[in-house]
Amino acid sequence: MSAYSSDQGLNVSDATGTGVEVDVATNLLNGTVRLSVLWTDEIYLRPDDAEHVAHALLRAADHGRRIAQQRSSGPDSSTAASQ
Repeated sequence: MSAYSSDQGLNVSDATGTGVEVDVATNLLNGTVRLSVLWTDEIYLRPDDAEHVAHALLRAADHGRRIAQQRSSGPDSSTAASQ
């Protein structure tokens, strides 16, 4: 099972038709955000798709902040800090 949760609303692929895709995911354990370009090292986006990726990153950042806050204010955080 992966610790990452992908943005299911993001469906963006390369503007040149190569099948390259973008994935934005949040790590459910620590709140970090992963931006993946699948199948290659680069991708060319149409302006609307670039905007979709930007919004997905903003959603993931917000989700990641909530996860990180919960971890730092959770019941285990005081125990971990004292060790």
